[in-house]
Amino acid sequence: ASQYAERNFKTCIENACLNFNEVIHSVENNQADYAVLPIENSCSGFINEIFDILKKTNLLIVGEINILINHCLLAIKKIELNKIKVIYSHPQPFQQCSYFINQFPNWKIQYTNSTADAMKKIAKCYIETNAALGSELGSKIYGLEILSKNLANKKKNITRFILLSRKPIVSSSKIPTKTTLIFNTGQESGALAEVLLILKKKKLIMKKLTSQNIYKNPWEEMFYIDIQGNLSSSLMQETLEQIQKITKFIKIL
Repeated sequence: ASQYAERNFKTCIENACLNFNEVIHSVENNQADYAVLPIENSCSGFINEIFDILKKTNLLIVGEINILINHCLLAIKKIELNKIKVIYSHPQPFQQCSYFINQFPNWKIQYTNSTADAMKKIAKCYIETNAALGSELGSKIYGLEILSKNLANKKKNITRFILLSRKPIVSSSKIPTKTTLIFNTGQESGALAEVLLILKKKKLIMKKLTSQNIYKNPWEEMFYIDIQGNLSSSLMQETLEQIQKITKFIKIL
């Protein structure tokens, strides 16, 4: 959020939240203008928790940014790594840093709602043998020591963040943008192939396609798709009309 604000806003008041739902609710309840959430990581893939949020919220995606993430191991004081007993963080950093974590099988892993929550716990409990996976910026905010840096499985550990707002940002139909949808085909045979065929005929490029099982019906899937195309253009409007005819549910994000 800090990096997005620095690049896109001249003045901005940042409001740190302890979990993704709190971020969304702060915008929905007019306590903030924008929400910044991670949606995809080059190491761990699509973040399903965000998929669930996008299905429920009325907020709209109005921007995105790719950020190089440097995970750090943090503690209240310098300590030898083999003396650490408990390590805190959100599940995503544990996945992204699994090669490093697996070198220390005696560490007890404790999941938190966010990396901010993990760093806050370490600073508050003040136990020397506890540590957190967090950020270099977080070490400064919470007064923690950096024990190790660059812990991700891949050197280029990149996370794609999306910016959400209560109101859409309408751009000229001539400006190249991205349109994001979630839809459900209702287990209709060949329905997904038909959607992709529509995109092919319209010569629209699909940038991302992923799916998630529907909670109440585990054998049915909800699809997430990014299309390189401006929502305001007549081409995209025609495309959406055709897709709507062959889907059980569709939501423009």
